[in-house]
Amino acid sequence: MPGLLHRLSTYRPFTALVVGDFMLDQQVYGAAERLSPDAPVPVLHATRVQDSPGGAAHVSLCLQALRAEVCCFGVVGADREGESLCAALAHAGCDIHGILSDPSRPTTIKRSLVGLAQHRHPQKMFRVDFESREPLSSALLARLLEAIESRLPRVDVVCVEDYHKGVCSEAMCQALIDRCRALGKPIFVDPAAIEDYAKYRGATAITPNRSEAELATGMDTPLDPTALHNAGLARKLLNELALDAVVLTLDRHGALLEEAGGEPQVIATVAREVYDVTGAGDMFLAALAGGRANGFDWPDAVRFANAAAGLEVEVFGAQPIPFARVQREVLATARRFESKLRTLDELLIELAVHRESGNRIVLTNGCFDVIHAGHVAYLREAKKLGQVLVVAINADAQVRRLKGAGRPIYAQAERVEILSELQSVDYVVVFSEPTAHDLIRAVQPHVYAKGGDYRPEDVNEIDLIRELGIDLHLLAHRPGLGSTHVIERLTKAEGSARDRVTIAAP
Repeated sequence: MPGLLHRLSTYRPFTALVVGDFMLDQQVYGAAERLSPDAPVPVLHATRVQDSPGGAAHVSLCLQALRAEVCCFGVVGADREGESLCAALAHAGCDIHGILSDPSRPTTIKRSLVGLAQHRHPQKMFRVDFESREPLSSALLARLLEAIESRLPRVDVVCVEDYHKGVCSEAMCQALIDRCRALGKPIFVDPAAIEDYAKYRGATAITPNRSEAELATGMDTPLDPTALHNAGLARKLLNELALDAVVLTLDRHGALLEEAGGEPQVIATVAREVYDVTGAGDMFLAALAGGRANGFDWPDAVRFANAAAGLEVEVFGAQPIPFARVQREVLATARRFESKLRTLDELLIELAVHRESGNRIVLTNGCFDVIHAGHVAYLREAKKLGQVLVVAINADAQVRRLKGAGRPIYAQAERVEILSELQSVDYVVVFSEPTAHDLIRAVQPHVYAKGGDYRPEDVNEIDLIRELGIDLHLLAHRPGLGSTHVIERLTKAEGSARDRVTIAAP
């Protein structure tokens, strides 16, 4: 995992070409509070309808969430649904010039009826599919391949999402694979649930689940990934299809990786509360392609894909998972944080997730030596300025320089431990520089907070704060509650106690 963390720190945007079955997922939401009088089925009182890109369209959005520039190639019907799907992709920033219209077929629609379980949680009740599985006409296939050929030299990876709806015929797949091989472009396939995978021969990698692999190979395997019993499935596909790798997804058990010339590996994943598996395979394919486009070796690319797909199953419906969330998940899994202390690199990863969620980040800093009621009140007020409070504390050497010999009273590890127990504090970071300039420039908070005993012109970093457009808040000061005052009171109290002992002595 440390290797994956390093790779994620150097992760860069890439360009992806998506080919496959572009579909419209339609959710009809409502309440199912009674049974039909003419049949023993629930009645859904529909209240709203929501359309979202599905199939290869969802893969496109997943890739885009992972910082890819995406160009889409497929076919939709000449209907309102096709227009809606293309508009949604274009609005998201995908290049849709490669999506062709075919008046002879409908746009594939998956219409799900979704009721509220126990009046609270959305629960899929039933699904209705509108589709054609007829192969594309030779003329339309030629147009699609011509469009792909013009774009293929300028992409980093190719993803094929096959739902067996007529686009990914053997002629299409083999022509595409041949062109990718000739140009040195890796091509990743999420295969359909079919009995013959011959059309994927020569691809870089395929990502079937265990049941799909059993159907395609005619093999039956026990679900025991620790003993690598599923390796036979992957090995058979790898050899028969002349692939570079097979990644067999195993649900909560992670994935089994079989590389050409290598040994099978089970890449474990984190156990999760599964809410909805919709879109998990799309997210896995996108992350695997994104990892390989960024030079990840196969095991780390699969770990990255596991993390992305794992986050997908925790949400309802197909929702692309942003790169920052996946990066944070990998970080949290690797570190298993037991306190609020972070390195600066770790902090920046987590703050990126908060920023994408629209959370307002507040930064404050200080020695925080001998933490007292004034500190507690000040930090409580600072937290009210946003949703996330980061407290940066001076390293011991800097406290000694600022406060003099004998300080800090509490070493930085102890100060971190005390601050971590405060409810208002979300993260603690230690910095060694004489000022907070470098820290502020790295964190880029929305708000910089200081204690009320400062004036704006007294803040060392005021010029930088103004340059970056950061809000400066000087919080209320509570006289007599500074650390120096507290230490003086303790010293006087200790002296008085010694005097009393001396007077009382015989």
